Amino acid sequence: MKRYTIAQLQQMRESEDHVEFKKGEYGNVSYNGGGKERPKDRRKCILGYVTALCNEGGGRMVIGMHDKHPHQVTGTKQNENALGELESNIYRDSDIRTEVYEQFEDEANKTGRVVVIEVPSRPIGKVYKFEDVPLMRVGEDLLPMDDKTYLSIIQEQEPDFSEQFCDEATFDDLDSKAIKEMKEKYAKKQENPSFVSLDDRQALSDLHLIVGNRITNAAVLLVGKEEFINKVFPQAKVMLEYRNTEPQIHFDNRMQFGQPFFLLIDKLWDAINLRNGSVPVREGAYIFGIPFFNEDVIREVANNAFAHRNYRVNSEIVVKQYPTKLVVINAGGFPKGVTIDNLLTTPSMPRNRLLADILAKTGIVERSGQGMDKIFLKTLSEGKCDPDYTESDDFNVTAILSATVKDKAFAIYVQSIQQSLPEDKKLTVFDVMALCEVRDGKKVPSNRQIAQKLEQMGFLEKHGKTNAIRYILPRRYYEFAGDVAAYSLATDWDLDQVWAVIKPFLNKYGKAKISDLEKLVGSHVSEKQMRSYLDALRKDGRLQTEGKNKYLYYVLGKGE
Repeated sequence: MKRYTIAQLQQMRESEDHVEFKKGEYGNVSYNGGGKERPKDRRKCILGYVTALCNEGGGRMVIGMHDKHPHQVTGTKQNENALGELESNIYRDSDIRTEVYEQFEDEANKTGRVVVIEVPSRPIGKVYKFEDVPLMRVGEDLLPMDDKTYLSIIQEQEPDFSEQFCDEATFDDLDSKAIKEMKEKYAKKQENPSFVSLDDRQALSDLHLIVGNRITNAAVLLVGKEEFINKVFPQAKVMLEYRNTEPQIHFDNRMQFGQPFFLLIDKLWDAINLRNGSVPVREGAYIFGIPFFNEDVIREVANNAFAHRNYRVNSEIVVKQYPTKLVVINAGGFPKGVTIDNLLTTPSMPRNRLLADILAKTGIVERSGQGMDKIFLKTLSEGKCDPDYTESDDFNVTAILSATVKDKAFAIYVQSIQQSLPEDKKLTVFDVMALCEVRDGKKVPSNRQIAQKLEQMGFLEKHGKTNAIRYILPRRYYEFAGDVAAYSLATDWDLDQVWAVIKPFLNKYGKAKISDLEKLVGSHVSEKQMRSYLDALRKDGRLQTEGKNKYLYYVLGKGE
């Protein structure tokens, strides 16, 4: 967000410029209205004004200036040495991402301190509430939003920014090299080689990127000249920052990419790949390397950021690269209807439909809803952690990709399966997620139908009966891991395995109740099986009992 100077703030008008001025000389502007009994009084606090400003399209709250125009500086002690904490608290309590900063009337002597809270606009169709009440500013008051305004907001439909025309653009503002690249990709994807020979203007017209002499925003972003994009859409840049360690605040290297997309995406990947590496894998016939950063995954995440971001927000796509992870942040929350919980199950609803359509037709992105599948499938198949989207909110989508291979054996196992299957039968992202659940200790995968299918195909093993059913990965996985003993422990135990655990315990402690013995064998044997095994051990003389009912104990037989 832009930071305003004292002089600029002094000339602003509260209603026209969406600003709320408070003197707060002693730092006494309430954060959340605590201590006030009446709701109308509690609302007149920092959280209340932030909520109302966000609902009316964004603006700023200024503390330390008089509310009469032109606004004189009064100075304030509000949140001295704690602006970062204030920013964090606002986000924690309202889910609104503000930027909080201070300015000084006398910068040299640090006097006339003013605190500015920059508030972003609410997303399309979203209303924010304070104490469960949607607020709006009316004159000097903060009032509950009227029904008409509330309904008009929640019924909003997000317009397609990419389909709109860029009035400043002419055909000469488009890059012929980028257009050539786009035509070649379209011809290859659509198996239409003649498309390459089309006149540039005709090709763009066929793709609805231009209409007559009018140029769409999508055309500018995809094939516009770099200097023109920087002029009309400076927020369309991608910033790549590299840091040697995760706690670092300052980057070790920073690169800026402002080219049209069809030229930008390859340059971005090349820059990321300069610091890429791989984990060597060698197991029998399986010899390959697992890259820290998978090209298909990184490209898909970057493509999604470019296609789905909100270009009305003045914020670039930011890519933060570390030795062990990569973070991609783009402006605008998930498209309407998409949440962290349904990322893989809800069809994609692109914010920029024309732009996304061109990327699909040129083979840059997958079909609707398939891109996220690819990101998760390839990442999990490489034995890495799930792609992490939990830091996303209404204002940004944040994707965190781990470069660390936590389970090489799993990567080999999945690759061995995929190589054995025809193209139309290969494991899906949901299949691999079920395998991951079992590997990580879940007895029965969330999707039982998929678990049954994988068992029938021989990629999972089922053990136990009825309520004691559990799944494990087959012996082959444990062989890849070099830990066949773990497979033996994971399978149902026979009588000798149970005895091998019970005997040392009784040697040491002399006697044990059945509940003690059941704890020793854990989930490897059901309660019914355990009683059967104990009866068998009594019959062959290895065990005998003492006492009765709740005082019944098992001890070693006389010959042991």
